[in-house]
Amino acid sequence: MKHTICFGEVLVDLLSDKLSQNNSEHEAFTKFAGGAPANVSVAIAKLGGNAYFAGMLSTDSFGDFLHNALKEQGVKTDFMRFTSQAKTALAFVSLDKDGDRTFEFYRDNTADLHFTNSDFNSEWFEQCDIFHICSNTLTDERIRKTTAYGVEFAKQNNSIVSFDINLRLNLWPSNADPREHILPLLKHCSIIKASKEELEYLAGEQTGEEFIAHTLNNGCELFVVTDAGNPMHWYTKNAKQTLIPKKITMVDATAAGDAFVGGLLYQLGLQNLTPASFSGLCDKPNTLTTIFEFASLCGAHAASYKGAFTSLPNEKSLNDFRSAL
Repeated sequence: MKHTICFGEVLVDLLSDKLSQNNSEHEAFTKFAGGAPANVSVAIAKLGGNAYFAGMLSTDSFGDFLHNALKEQGVKTDFMRFTSQAKTALAFVSLDKDGDRTFEFYRDNTADLHFTNSDFNSEWFEQCDIFHICSNTLTDERIRKTTAYGVEFAKQNNSIVSFDINLRLNLWPSNADPREHILPLLKHCSIIKASKEELEYLAGEQTGEEFIAHTLNNGCELFVVTDAGNPMHWYTKNAKQTLIPKKITMVDATAAGDAFVGGLLYQLGLQNLTPASFSGLCDKPNTLTTIFEFASLCGAHAASYKGAFTSLPNEKSLNDFRSAL
């Protein structure tokens, strides 16, 4: 089996135990490993896939915690780099009574932003079928240039590029326009996943359908739109399809989207894809339906448990979860 490289940030999620909005109530935070691309790498590995995480970690105690957490979940860490010049990023995560999240990030000049072009290695891509990114590595000029370089490097080495928009506006400088930096990258990505709200934001004055059609005409081959527990849609150059997710009781949405993406990339990884064979797969709606049913179930599983890595399914827990629905 070829491998998937998930590139970007790994950080510490500090998850609140408070479910009310009463500011006078005592609040405690529990430490979890997180970060969107790291979550995706764990999701793939726990399902039995071949996942590598590529990114910069701090040599501080939080960095050690994250490194060990990824290894314990079966993610290969050969492509990690380490720095003593910056600290680990932190995200304080609060949940409302419905399990929806709010984030407070501490990410000023943190270790994940210090990965550079020279940290990439062409040997990484010799058996790589998918290179996965999200927009959190576009918030700072240095890591933005590195991300663009990595995408181009992956394409030159015959890898498929996957982009989960995963927009966190409070990570961006107040004077930044995220669209300005996200939109130019889309034409280089074969797979794009966005939530309904992210699609509306990126589309600007266009309708969502117009924006998707334009993106598919400019390099993308599979565009996926999710909407929490509501029907999801995916688009190829020749078709649009819809899937209604399973109904669940929401516990914590922290890693639900990452579990969905991980399930999708795991299933695609089983195909040992090349760019050419991926184009062929996009013309097989029945196969795509099966793949998205699996990915959707992974997302539902993650939303049913607390935490990030801890909520991601393995083969047994996913089968048990499916049987209980």
